Formats: sequence, C-alpha cells, structure tokens
Amino acid sequence: MTGPQDATTPDGDWPALYRDLHAHPELAFQEERTARVAADGLGRAGYEVITGIGRTGVVGVLRRGSGPTVLLRADMDALPVHEETGLPYASSATGVGPDGTTVPVMHACGHDMHTTCLLAAATRLAGEQSWSGTLITVFQPAEEIGAGSRALVDDGLYDRVPRPDIVLGQHVAPLPAGVLGVRPGTPPAFAASDQLTVTLHGRGAHGSRPEVSVDPVLMAAATVVRLQGIVAREVGGTETAVLTVGSMHAGSAGNVIPDQAQLQLNVRTVDPRVRERVLRAIHRIVGAEAEASGAPRPPEIEPGETYPAVVNDPDACATTSEGFARDLPQITVMDPGSGTGSEDVGLLATEAGARCVYWILGGADPQLFAGVGGADLGRVIAGLPSNHSPQYAPVIDPTLGIGVNALVSAAHTWLDEA
Repeated sequence: MTGPQDATTPDGDWPALYRDLHAHPELAFQEERTARVAADGLGRAGYEVITGIGRTGVVGVLRRGSGPTVLLRADMDALPVHEETGLPYASSATGVGPDGTTVPVMHACGHDMHTTCLLAAATRLAGEQSWSGTLITVFQPAEEIGAGSRALVDDGLYDRVPRPDIVLGQHVAPLPAGVLGVRPGTPPAFAASDQLTVTLHGRGAHGSRPEVSVDPVLMAAATVVRLQGIVAREVGGTETAVLTVGSMHAGSAGNVIPDQAQLQLNVRTVDPRVRERVLRAIHRIVGAEAEASGAPRPPEIEPGETYPAVVNDPDACATTSEGFARDLPQITVMDPGSGTGSEDVGLLATEAGARCVYWILGGADPQLFAGVGGADLGRVIAGLPSNHSPQYAPVIDPTLGIGVNALVSAAHTWLDEA
C-alpha cells in the first residue's frame, strides 16, 4: 500500500490498524481506502481476493480441501456524524453525502472495529493448518443504508464463491468488553427496518397571506405528531415497534410559505404482522392529514432501503456458544434479548439458504461495570454513548482481542478438523 492516503500498518499491529481506520472513515459505497486495506491484507495472507463486488465490497476465499463452507462478515462504512470523542485518533474526515453536500464522517457505529477484527481473524486462520473446508471473508459496504448485502448478492456473490453453510459475524455495542451477546431464534436478534420518504404537497404563498396558501409546513407538523400515535395507540404493549421521523424539510425563507414539505421516516419492527400494520397506518395518516389540510394533490410515499429482521438459528447459536465457552473461558456469553437495531447481514444467509449466527461484541470499558449487576447493569449501559452517537467509540483493549478470538473460535466450531 502506497501513497499518503493509504494505511501502512504492518501485519499484526492490529490496534494501530484500528486507529488508522477510525481516523479515515468513509461513507456507504465510498469505502475505497478501507477496501484497499482489506484486499491487501487478504492477499498477503494467501486468500483469493475479489474486489469491487457490490461496488466497493471485498471478498476473500481460502480453500483447504473438503469440508464445510463458512462465511465471516464485517461491514466497513461510516456515518455522516461529527466526531466528539476527543480521542487522539479521532476523525476529522469529510465526505460527500447523497445530496452532494459535504458532511463530517465518523465511525460512530464501530465498523472500523468489525473490519479490523475480521482482517486479524482471517490472517490468523490462514496461518493455521488445523482446519479443513472453505473459509469466505466478506468485507461488506453500505450497511448503514441497508444496501450493502443486497448489492453483493445482486452482483453475483454466490456465483463467484461457494454458498456458505453458515454466516457468522458480530456487532460491537456498549455492553462491557468481555461479554458476547448471542440471541437465538425469535424474537429476532435485530429488527426489520423500513425507510420511507413522504412528500406533502401544498400551495405556496407570501408569509403575509396564509389564507391563500395550503401550508405544507403545518401539514407536516400535524403529520409528525399524529404519526407518533401509531406506536402509542396502534401497537400493543406486548408488541415492538419504533417509528422515527428523522428528517423534516420545507422551504428556504421565513416569509415564504413553500409548496411542499418532505419527511424521512424509519420504522423498526420484529413481527411481520406488526410491520404491515404500522406501514398501513402510516399511509392512512399521511393521506388523511393531507386531505384534512386541503392539499391540492395527494401525498407521495416512496419506500427506501428495507431489510428483514436478523433471526439467528437456535441450534447454530447453541453450537457456536459452546465453542465460545470452550475456547474463551474467561468470556461471559449471554442472551441480550431482542433489539430494535437493524442489520442487513441476514440477507447473506437467507440468499444462500444458510444458517446465521450474529452476536453482540461488548465494547465498553469493563471498569465502568465493576461491582455492578442486575438492574444496575442496564442503568450503566443507558448512561454510556451508544452506537451512532458522536461520542461513541469502543475501548480498543480488550475489545479488539476478544472480537478476533470470537471470530476465530466461531470459524473453528464450524470448519472440520484437518
């Protein structure tokens, strides 16, 4: 790797590589530098390397004779967030967002940790002769927009590599480092996600004459408030749904009533029946608010990225957890319950007809949890910066070492002994 924008981390100095990747984040489908780092590392370790798959994805294949096919996956992309961790390796990077504007970029979700762990695990596994089978390592783009797994599959991933028997991976989160969270079966480990863009049409006018307008700002405000009633009044107390209006945009001047407003919504659900109910309610409420406001034409609701819940195979979870207990006796393996965060890793498994085991990697300083247990554990976690926060960053030690060991253990559990 050469050039001022390339990493020059020597093999084996994984903390340095993590800090380098953290300082050089890249947005979804722009992970060119990170992809070069992954491809170069896999090539040096002896993998067959495929680059540019799914636009910026990287895949490594290592064949060791007959046996199972195991896929290990990590995501590479970062978020349009301004970092506020104060770390010496904090990001000052910027990128170009989908609308063409320049935005700050940060690894606020730990994908730099995922990438480093997988590259280190892939290097270690390549140096071992104790297993047989086929190992596939996938460095996936664009998880943050829910499009990377689909892009890989649509670009012929499983035409280029063998279909795996199992898909394995992990996601760092503010559990204490030293804890692995494995959620088997249903309710799912990660929720389904639906992104929607709502355009409300009004009639523009001067701010001094609202009576001749149909104000889309007022229409949008009423819609936002009413949408919150879906979860509050149409989703049962024993059901799970989250509805977020993350963006609201209308107009460009204080004395001009614009002719349209746009909302961007995100919906998380764990039950397909609840998902359909929530989506129907969104359409009903948006249409009714537009009609009540006298909109000159119906609103538009455009679906965006969508991906299903991640449902881990129960038997595969039990087998993988047994491997963790055997190989990592100092680690606590627990069921963290079903979460409302979402992940597109499940598509790599369902499209291959494979089982999936995707676990949580604790990344918070274990000293913060000293002497804490029971309900107080949740209180401490709630007080920590979470994924997507500008203050979020896992502690390197021991998170990185545990993450590498977990991937190596899981791979050994499913590959044959040589």
